[in-house]
Amino acid sequence: MQAAIIFAIEYQDMSKAFNKESDSDDDDELGLPALPSGARNYMTPEGYARLRAELFSLIDDERPKVVEIVHWAASNGDRSENGDYLYGKKRLREIDRRIRFLTKRLEIAEVVDPAVHLGSDQVFFGSTVTYAEASGTERTVTILGIDEADSLQGQVSWVSPIARTLLKSREGDELKLVTPTGVIDIEVLKVSYPAAS
Repeated sequence: MQAAIIFAIEYQDMSKAFNKESDSDDDDELGLPALPSGARNYMTPEGYARLRAELFSLIDDERPKVVEIVHWAASNGDRSENGDYLYGKKRLREIDRRIRFLTKRLEIAEVVDPAVHLGSDQVFFGSTVTYAEASGTERTVTILGIDEADSLQGQVSWVSPIARTLLKSREGDELKLVTPTGVIDIEVLKVSYPAAS
């Protein structure tokens, strides 16, 4: 694993130098969430494994296939009107940008196993929390890392306002959640953690 990450780091440095790109371009261009200044990149073991698998898939499978297509298209003559060549070069830039991003995020990842808190009623990273708003509406969220949270699955990043409000609270605590429309009173109903895998 170390060899592949070292290859990716060396590759990204060489690629940036060749393409005159900077590190700050990666997050901005991809529209991905930036880590707060000085914050750690917390991630569950599952999230880390998913990002690592994506990185290896890009390096070992997808990039070589696109390079082969670009090479074939370049050998067909005029590149200015060659759709395969132009699309291939664009796709190659996207892949390289994603490789740089994943490499950077995996380098600074701090893997935290939420199962260590199994049975606790206090909210920590990786917990699934059910809370009730003053209106009676109940919501359930799972607090995960920035790069692994999927809002469609009821997952929130640990830096989100709801996660920051919930962290370190316990079942039965009443909290104040600051939202763009005002302050909402919420009560923590249930805290759970996944079992060790």
